[in-house]
Amino acid sequence: MPHFELVNTCFAGSGRRQHHATMNSRNCHPPMSTPLLASLDSLAAWRQALDRGIEQLTAALDDTRLLDDPALALAASLRQRLGSDRLVLAFVAEFSRGKSELINALFFADTGQRVLPATPGRTTMCTVELAWDGQLAPCLALLPISTRGSGQSVAALREQPELWRTLPLLSDDAQAMAQTLQQVVRTIAVSVDEARALGFWSDEQPEDNPPIDAQGRVEVPAWRHALINYPHPLLKRGLVVVDTPGLNAIGAEPELTLAMLPSAHAVVFLLAADTGVTRSDLAVWRDHLGDRGLERFVALNKIDTLADPLLDAAQVEAQIQRQCGQVAKALDVTPARVFPLSARQALVARVMGDATALAASRLPALETALLTQLLPQRSQLIGHLVEDGVQALQQAALRRLQERQRQTAGQLAELRGLRGKSASRLKLVSARLDAERQDLERCAPRLAALRSVLGRQLQDLLDGLASDALREAVDRMGADSGSGILKRGAPRAFAQLGEQLRDRLAQAGQRGDEISLMLQASQLALNTEFGFALACGPRPALGRFERELARIERSYSRYVSLTQRWRLSQPGFMARFSQLLLSHLRVVFEGAAGEFERWARAAGGQIDDQLRERRQALAQRRDAYARIRSATDGLERGIADLEAAEAQWLRLADRLAADADRLRSLAASPPLTEPPIKMAGLQLVSAAQPALGAA
Repeated sequence: MPHFELVNTCFAGSGRRQHHATMNSRNCHPPMSTPLLASLDSLAAWRQALDRGIEQLTAALDDTRLLDDPALALAASLRQRLGSDRLVLAFVAEFSRGKSELINALFFADTGQRVLPATPGRTTMCTVELAWDGQLAPCLALLPISTRGSGQSVAALREQPELWRTLPLLSDDAQAMAQTLQQVVRTIAVSVDEARALGFWSDEQPEDNPPIDAQGRVEVPAWRHALINYPHPLLKRGLVVVDTPGLNAIGAEPELTLAMLPSAHAVVFLLAADTGVTRSDLAVWRDHLGDRGLERFVALNKIDTLADPLLDAAQVEAQIQRQCGQVAKALDVTPARVFPLSARQALVARVMGDATALAASRLPALETALLTQLLPQRSQLIGHLVEDGVQALQQAALRRLQERQRQTAGQLAELRGLRGKSASRLKLVSARLDAERQDLERCAPRLAALRSVLGRQLQDLLDGLASDALREAVDRMGADSGSGILKRGAPRAFAQLGEQLRDRLAQAGQRGDEISLMLQASQLALNTEFGFALACGPRPALGRFERELARIERSYSRYVSLTQRWRLSQPGFMARFSQLLLSHLRVVFEGAAGEFERWARAAGGQIDDQLRERRQALAQRRDAYARIRSATDGLERGIADLEAAEAQWLRLADRLAADADRLRSLAASPPLTEPPIKMAGLQLVSAAQPALGAA
């Protein structure tokens, strides 16, 4: 499979065109590297270094039996997140603003031609998603428009591959690939009733309906969604690109605005330099992007149309800057977020290897902005996630290690006290061991009772966050809205739903506080009476879930307002609205429930771990005393073994702190354009294993 890369190298002299023709004839293209590609390379290498560090740390701690099951699950979750992390970049515009051409310039110039359809008029008719999955061959997967009738979301239909039409992409044949991708603009003719059922015909907004042909049929897109699996270097490094059709058009995919755009990490909003901000552009911005909590970049495309032979270069530049200022003012963004460019010039320049023309297209300025403004923010989120996870792993390991140190120190004190003592002293120690065994048997029912109470209280908490309760709340909202979503009660019902969901999260927090108080009191009593070292960590913070719930409420509230009657009147819209709303709410509430479950498992795991450690230590002590009675040198040998183990635990604690600090330092230093630093190898396994055998 060829390794595709964007082309920005410059061919010198008059042989440039001849060299380009030769390259095309062989279906191969000169390699290149852009700042964005280099940065994603560094970011991917940094994530891999973090993954290796977590793998080494986890393996070392697991080999020394310092991690419990919840900690191992946390480590696996961190590694899964690092391995599957994606950066979603959406391109949004009304029709004929040049989205597809810009994507061609950014991602397909290496093929030597225009790959995505980018002709005048309506081009991209369905949402197109570009990504790379190494487990699949390069292909184009198309979801028929008829699937709208099922009421299922695109996300749900991804799990049903039999419903998609899959076409192979010959990634080493640019012309064949371009021909295959023409499918994204394919349309079909349907009756008016079918168009109405699919959401492409509105009786309330007839001026926006498609024209009727002589047979009484209307033209609608053939596909609902398109997935392009393409081995582009940027896509291989975790970038996902979403090309959207007009968002405010009749028949726009509801899931695009309800789910896909809110989940994007950044949006490039395209305008045409010759028209500026039109009314439809402004409507898209205000309705779908204006208050989104994401990074937004505005591309003022087609600046080449402003060239005028009657004006000098300075006057043309003044026109471009004036347009940028007007755009920034109309959209209420800083002028630094408006990037004038010519996607067509950039594509031609990259295909021809003309560095001067590429600079004149001004595309590199947008790429640099994505590099310097978007990637650092994304990498910081990953870094914070890893730092918190490593801290939790270290604390879990330290709890077990400190318990071992305490047990070893106690055994050493006892054995050292036996030096020169009589057999009667051995009997006293044996009696004390019997007393400790009885204490363990006596505390076991109390520990079991504590686990039982913890389980019941946790289940009460989780019941309030369960999917069934969410579904009932969403269904109740639909019922309270009246016989149709257009009833005036819909905004009020949606607001009441928001209040109920916020109350559920607040109640979960209150129940979590009650569980925490119960655990603290019970653990204090057990620690005092039986010498345990139980500690209750703080209950999970719900701030990020509350913020995400507020974001979802803001995003979805606009679709139940009376100003959206034309959209709400589309058949099946309310069903899809409820499904998508429920799917996003489930992510929030299941995430909160998962945090509480992990917290409770960690608390319960402490009980099991310390009880098991106590029993193992007691058994070891009884064995040691048995050896002492049977051999004259058994006492000193036992003391030497325990002293070696004690020293080993201290070295292990130091190495654990050093390795965790290195990993946190790496997580706190995400790269920009430089390769990440190499983390020193972790030494816990080789250093700790011999002493464990001795102990």
